[in-house]
Amino acid sequence: MVRAFNTHEIRKQRELTGCLWDFSPCQGENAGKVYKVATPCCWESHPVFAGYRGEGEYSVTFRAEGNIRLEFKGVSHTATVFLDGKEIASHYNAYTIFDAVVKNLENKEHKLVIRADNRFSEKSALHIPNDYMSYGGVSRPVVLENINDAYIRWIHITPFYQDGQWKAEVEICIRNITDNDMELDVQAEVAGETILWKKSMAVADGETVLKHEIEFDNVSSWTPASPVLYEARGYLSIPGGGKTIDDYIDRFGFREVKTEGKHILLNGEAIKIKGLCRHEDHPQYGCALPYAAMAADLEIVRDLGANSVRTSHYPNDELFLDLCDELGILVWEENHARGLSEQDMRNPNFEWQAEQVIQEMITSHYNHPSIYIWGILNECASESEYGKECYEKQFNLIKKLDSSRPHSFASCKFKTDICFGLPDIVSYNIYPLWYHDTPPEEYVDDLYKWIQNETDGAGKPFLVTETGAGGIYGYHNPHNSKWTEEYQAEALEKQLKAVLGYEDCSGVYIWQFCDIRVSEECFGGRPRTMNNKGVVDEYRRPKMAYNVVKRIFG
Repeated sequence: MVRAFNTHEIRKQRELTGCLWDFSPCQGENAGKVYKVATPCCWESHPVFAGYRGEGEYSVTFRAEGNIRLEFKGVSHTATVFLDGKEIASHYNAYTIFDAVVKNLENKEHKLVIRADNRFSEKSALHIPNDYMSYGGVSRPVVLENINDAYIRWIHITPFYQDGQWKAEVEICIRNITDNDMELDVQAEVAGETILWKKSMAVADGETVLKHEIEFDNVSSWTPASPVLYEARGYLSIPGGGKTIDDYIDRFGFREVKTEGKHILLNGEAIKIKGLCRHEDHPQYGCALPYAAMAADLEIVRDLGANSVRTSHYPNDELFLDLCDELGILVWEENHARGLSEQDMRNPNFEWQAEQVIQEMITSHYNHPSIYIWGILNECASESEYGKECYEKQFNLIKKLDSSRPHSFASCKFKTDICFGLPDIVSYNIYPLWYHDTPPEEYVDDLYKWIQNETDGAGKPFLVTETGAGGIYGYHNPHNSKWTEEYQAEALEKQLKAVLGYEDCSGVYIWQFCDIRVSEECFGGRPRTMNNKGVVDEYRRPKMAYNVVKRIFG
């Protein structure tokens, strides 16, 4: 399943995944052997390759002719793509979409090969040994499309409320794959209103973006309590009444997110975040969770009384975001980076790899009304001047791509962070009663007053983006020591009450939703080689902390 709705009615499209592909490892004792695997998948889910680091080739055959577009929703973490033996694309990062256009295919069976690589090296600045697992494989769907000489690449809708009425800026991006300029009629239908750009020129071998502002009557706002969604459709036609050659369908909601003083406003009303940080991780599926598993996770989120999910620490599957749109769950989505030192950020590949993630994340996920904030660079070198330069560059890129949402980053630099003048919202990860014994009320108050009195973040909204404690499922002892379910429940209750009871705090994200696998190369010392701070364990079994969270959030 690719999306929660049809994205085309005219353009022919079909999923190539959702069936068995051939998989062959490229290194080790099993190199060259062929295994049948269901895709999308992580090879770590296969019993032979649970700890495999290296390259692996996935292959499938399909019949097609003419111009095609292949869209890869996620390959972990480096991909090289071949069609009939010829390289057609390469891409870095597991969590963002990339594509390849191939023209004038013969009408016959074609072989697609995707060589995935999950190894760590200097070439990889973001996928490094970390406190979560970097899986390998074709972890999200692959889609085949038949396209004409021009097609719609994306539609972006930016709603805003003005003079008592919903309005929106509509942008539509046309890709011309020929060597000549093309004249096209372009039409957009947005929530029942129509825009027509007649005889628009699509530049040769490039992209053309058309813009228009439009007003709406009798539309409903998207809110967590009433998540109303509308369609935006685009059409390309030959001028003079010619046939329609392409279409594109996306969904959006009429909602507006702003910051005002110490408040985060959704449609003009202050919101209080009660959230959970969630990794795409499951003992059966790795990071390649199917639709049913995503939906089950969100049912747990809703049962806990949470109203938000933080996609730590990378962009999430579009299908998960579709579900959040439909269920009214607010999303903090962030680019891919966690815990990078200044030395890590000086890797010559860091800047372009991080900025590519931002570009691809925002372009693909722009219309999701559930996304209320863009985050970057979790717990990176925000205490250093060089780190500050990196934060500033990335925030400037976000503002260029999308000025309609606030942006932030989660810091762990206690009283040393120098970057709070850059984001719209100041966010901190804190672990009183876990990494130190300071009472949570004292810690939150001390930290907040320092931000107000001694940093450039004074007067901005404040979020606690991580707090929590470890608890191993089923572990109990008479004195409720650390790692018992009892200690986790007690610590989390004190943390949540301190944060949510602090008047000037806009909310909290619990670390974390479920226990997850971590990189043995970096965090092999963690019990069970897992980050055990989940409110549920890796199989989604509730710990004692579950009812504590449900009572406080509810």
